[in-house]
Amino acid sequence: MGKYYITTTLPYVNAEPHIGFALEIIQADTLARWRRLLGDEVIFNTGTDEHGQKIYLKAQEAELDPKEYCDGFAVRFDGLKESLNLTYTNFIRTTDEHHITAAQEFWRRCTASGDIYKAHYQNKYCVGCELEKTDSELEDGHCPVHPNLEIELRDEENYFFRWSNYADRLLKHYAAQPDFVIPTSRFNEITSFVRGGLQDFSISRLKAKMPWGIAVPDDNEHVMYVWFDALVNYISTLGWPDDQTNFEAFWPGVQVAGKDNLRQQSAMWQAMLLSAGLPISRQVFIHGFITADGQKMSKSLGNVVNPYDLVEKYGTDAVRYFLLGGLPSYEDGDFSARTFEEIYTSKLVNGIGNLAARTATMVEKYCDGQVPVKQPDRFETPAFWSAYESALSTFRFDEAVRTIERYVTSVNQAIDTEAPFKKAKEGIDVSPFMYQIAEALRQIGLALLPIVPNTAEKTLAQLSIDVVAARLPEGSKWGGLEPGTKVSKNEILFPRLSV
Repeated sequence: MGKYYITTTLPYVNAEPHIGFALEIIQADTLARWRRLLGDEVIFNTGTDEHGQKIYLKAQEAELDPKEYCDGFAVRFDGLKESLNLTYTNFIRTTDEHHITAAQEFWRRCTASGDIYKAHYQNKYCVGCELEKTDSELEDGHCPVHPNLEIELRDEENYFFRWSNYADRLLKHYAAQPDFVIPTSRFNEITSFVRGGLQDFSISRLKAKMPWGIAVPDDNEHVMYVWFDALVNYISTLGWPDDQTNFEAFWPGVQVAGKDNLRQQSAMWQAMLLSAGLPISRQVFIHGFITADGQKMSKSLGNVVNPYDLVEKYGTDAVRYFLLGGLPSYEDGDFSARTFEEIYTSKLVNGIGNLAARTATMVEKYCDGQVPVKQPDRFETPAFWSAYESALSTFRFDEAVRTIERYVTSVNQAIDTEAPFKKAKEGIDVSPFMYQIAEALRQIGLALLPIVPNTAEKTLAQLSIDVVAARLPEGSKWGGLEPGTKVSKNEILFPRLSV
């Protein structure tokens, strides 16, 4: 049994969960479920980022203590576990006591490496990103990610991290591992950025101006800059530095992040790890943004999509299926109710749902509801699994879904071509074909387990399969259905949408 660790970024708790984070955490959940099916022991981490000026200001607006303000939103983010049917094992809050002590120890180790120093600080700062901005990164004097916020001019004394010390080491690692950042376009982007030279960045704030943060060791006048603190969660959640056994068993791990986190995840954090004398991450996957009907989502436009609302209307599996298969995995994607409902009807109702229903009906009618004698594969199943696993191993969730869809289509087309209803009326034995489509449905059910787990479990239950014991790839080999196994019709997997 291998060890596999995957983590999302930690969303700021300054607003309700949105569909962009739902995409990220469902992607991570899909990989966690897949690795468990391969037999790995998995730690899947997520949580909430609760320090920094943005949250401090929001708490003041709400007239709440910052921790009390964070408590309310943390519950909403943790509630996604049930709503989206997630399997994360760890939910870390950066206000957790263990995380605070871990962040302070990390600071001490970077200090011991000579990479933390105090200096005067003048720069332009985006509160929305909680990042310093150069003139070249601004558009008309505003951050392109947060155009509604004014750029702040800051002039104070802070601690700095010697990021400039690590450009060569980062570039050497990138060259040695060209799939360190996926997709290639993001890998090329971060490589070009680091090659252009790294500037040391501020890692503290004056407590007198912004008190909501982790105290800097041995300096009561400063608190840690939110990014420095938050990034440490990826290892503090594993018990670092106290539980070295667990940490060494699971780290380095895989990180999933949005494209606005590219620099922080694949360069800042990696340099910090090198400074602390720790192994850098295994791999970083960067996904795109989600627009709404072709427009950027924003509160002012009123087009922000809440995942809780989507689940209430369409169901958990429909939401998971759209986010994984209805959007490009490597680039920005667009959400619209029309596209969502088209995919729901064509791929779920008429595709997977229809195949599951007609297979169970025919086996019941022509084989007394039992799996007949085994027959050879007619659906190129080994090629199907090869394409499916290749897609997931390269974070191509959309292609994994397309692979399943092609397999479903091939089985449905075979039913249309074979026309077992007609052959049975003519006295022709259709039981060999019944085995083939029932076994194909088992393959589909297994492949769906990481993607739409509720649907997969219902599909496999029709074939009397215990999903708790499901494993890949052994369990996915053709011929897994044993003759005599009971096949039963289940509830409709995906009801048609009302007009």
